[in-house]
Amino acid sequence: MTTQADKIARFHALHASGTFVIPNPWDIGSARYLKSLGFKALASTSAGFAWTIGKADFQWSVSLDEMLEHLRALSAATDLPVNADFESGYADDPEGVAASVTRCVASGVAGLSIEDHTSLKDKPLYDFADAVARIRAARAAIDATGLPVLLTARSEAWLVRHPEAKRESIKRLVAFAEAGADVLYAPGVRTAEDIAEQVRAVAPKPVNVLVGWQGLPVKQLADLGVRRVSIGGALAKVGWSAVMAAAEEIAKDGTFNSFAGGRDVNGFFRGLG
Repeated sequence: MTTQADKIARFHALHASGTFVIPNPWDIGSARYLKSLGFKALASTSAGFAWTIGKADFQWSVSLDEMLEHLRALSAATDLPVNADFESGYADDPEGVAASVTRCVASGVAGLSIEDHTSLKDKPLYDFADAVARIRAARAAIDATGLPVLLTARSEAWLVRHPEAKRESIKRLVAFAEAGADVLYAPGVRTAEDIAEQVRAVAPKPVNVLVGWQGLPVKQLADLGVRRVSIGGALAKVGWSAVMAAAEEIAKDGTFNSFAGGRDVNGFFRGLG
């Protein structure tokens, strides 16, 4: 039986051995399918999971208890390391973040991310000092468990369209690294030049880059020094888009053309035994 400690050790090793893609399942079935393709680790997606329970993806729309149950299910469904998209830690204050992180570690994950996004229109990012204190608290909480779960610190400056997104995100990532983050991540950075600058700023600590349909290919990201590549809710969105298109065709036209060419989904799961 693969233990949480085993998964954590393998997750650390992955970050030290080159560039890898960490895709984002949204349920047990998608997790098992992604494992069958040879991926070495998985990451949850707050958006993908929120959609499965009929909710939009925004700050804490999924409750802490709902998220923890989801993470327990994903972690138990596969022997691969699972990294938790833990949003902003389900608390504003460092003490609250620490308490939530302690519970997250207990769900069986090998890693977790904490972001600095408040979801407030007039103040979308936590103040710099508060953001750093929250990462420091998350690090202390992890250390107190005795399990070296990887801590990813995220700066959302690009996503909230900060007027100085590159400068602000790098400033925060450097401070997060000093506060104990193992991996640094600024979703929304896209150009090779900006990615390379980010990698240099926090070296030798690894950087995660989020890609979508406009993302740079894995080989180019590896050449830039990126260690981990994630895709967020993109796969879940592809799935939902196909379902929506097929259902809308039936509702509007009474035809079923979207069903053509489907995969043998049941055959795949039958093959798992």
